[in-house]
Amino acid sequence: MSNLIRQAFADTMLEVGQKDDNLVVLIGDISHFILQPFAKKCPERFYNIGICEQTIVNMAAGLSKVGFYPVVHTISPFIIERALEQIKVDFGYQKLGVNLVTVGSAFDYSMLGCTHHCYDDFALLKNIQGMEIIYPGSPIEFNLLFKQRYNNGLPTYFRLPAVTHDVIFKKEQIKFGKGIIVKVGKNLTIIALGPQLKTAMSSVAPLKDTGIDAEIIYLPTIKPLDEKLILKSLAKTKKCLVIEEHGKYGGVNDDILRLIADTPGMNVRCGSINIGDKFIHEYGSYEDHCRGLGFTPKNIVKKVKSSL
Repeated sequence: MSNLIRQAFADTMLEVGQKDDNLVVLIGDISHFILQPFAKKCPERFYNIGICEQTIVNMAAGLSKVGFYPVVHTISPFIIERALEQIKVDFGYQKLGVNLVTVGSAFDYSMLGCTHHCYDDFALLKNIQGMEIIYPGSPIEFNLLFKQRYNNGLPTYFRLPAVTHDVIFKKEQIKFGKGIIVKVGKNLTIIALGPQLKTAMSSVAPLKDTGIDAEIIYLPTIKPLDEKLILKSLAKTKKCLVIEEHGKYGGVNDDILRLIADTPGMNVRCGSINIGDKFIHEYGSYEDHCRGLGFTPKNIVKKVKSSL
């Protein structure tokens, strides 16, 4: 499994930390080795707090209050689910800035089971006032988007996947709050998140064999949503399929459905491929889970033919 984006995180901390004395990194007993360059260059701004996630958030709030730009880094469920109250009260309610940078994504820790999975992070965080949500699927996305947002005075969540989507973007395409049209199409809009952009792109040829010319939209920013780009595509294709590593409720699919409902005259058939309303009980590789959950080109074609 690739760790390119995680390495990009460490490299970006070193790059930004040497330029900005207000950047402080707090970790929950992970990523020690890849962050050593930052720790050596900025020893007074690197802290391992251990397995104390609520405490890390509390400490980050104090640092933010006095003018620092804290980065809190650990595994997704440990910070988003375990310390949700602290994130809500210390940063949302108090209107303070923080950078929550997680690894593990939805089910990247595929061999460790439910305790290390996080299927509901978008749903939980979207309702916190001021929260920004970024889901970079390549190293350059994290580097550029972090530098665009780390010192904005708002709580910003970066969900780092272990697997990249392998699509190469130009720097000017990567802008906070903006989606990217990866492929222009005519009669179906596929909205892809994170590594599943690769799956969406792999479905283009088999979809074309069935008469479907798919338009692919990639969203590195989840909140705020690029509503203008999405609506323009849907007005043309009239069909939408969202593919996301998130639970059935509260993900981007729900945002798209709400957007359509709130837009007069927008008549669009919608479908989605997601984790569903369930826990993953099986063990295996990331790829095993993708196949079991239907994150495959074959299932995209099946979904489109059966419900769209």
